[in-house]
Amino acid sequence: MLQSIIFDMDGTLFQTDKILEVSLEDTFNYLRSLNSWNSETPIDKYREIMGVPLPKVWETLLPDHTIEIRQQTDAYFLNRLITNIKSGKGALYPHVKEIFSYLKENRCSIYIASNGLTEYLKAIVNYYNLDNWVTETFSIQQIQSLNKSDLVQSIIKKYDITHAAVVGDRLSDIHAAKDNGLVAIGCRFDFAQEEELSQADIVIDDLMELQAIVSRF
Repeated sequence: MLQSIIFDMDGTLFQTDKILEVSLEDTFNYLRSLNSWNSETPIDKYREIMGVPLPKVWETLLPDHTIEIRQQTDAYFLNRLITNIKSGKGALYPHVKEIFSYLKENRCSIYIASNGLTEYLKAIVNYYNLDNWVTETFSIQQIQSLNKSDLVQSIIKKYDITHAAVVGDRLSDIHAAKDNGLVAIGCRFDFAQEEELSQADIVIDDLMELQAIVSRF
């Protein structure tokens, strides 16, 4: 049986889509108020790159803006995301707490490794009481490289993990698993892309499928 499972957060445990559009719209309205944006909010472009660290998000969405404006935008967006989480506008994916309970009952440790920022992750974990099951939540902010493979490696080293899987919806999660010799489980959820999922060892459509997978390994 698997010793541990390392979960991605956005698009895997948390339905980011429910707060993404409204938070991004708020943010670009803020930029419009600064006369720093005069066209539509690039929600579709953000969906394409969903899962990359936020600094890279603003490099992509605001390629012609100064670093200062990108940093201001980053801070404003983070604030709007956290506000919307705390006001209950987000949601976990179906069966998150059920599968967490199953894993914990079967002595499988749970970790979260996310490209999200620390304060953002803390807001989700606190709002949904995920600490009842999750051993520790790790943010990409904790490593200099901003590389998810390195983040997962730091979890492996800290907790002396040998038999584990990484569960996520994007290529960075799959690479994080394979680069560290772990099982790569792809989630066919909102932001997933089939060409990326094709590189996973296993693909699931519902988190409850992990019950059979964990037992098999």
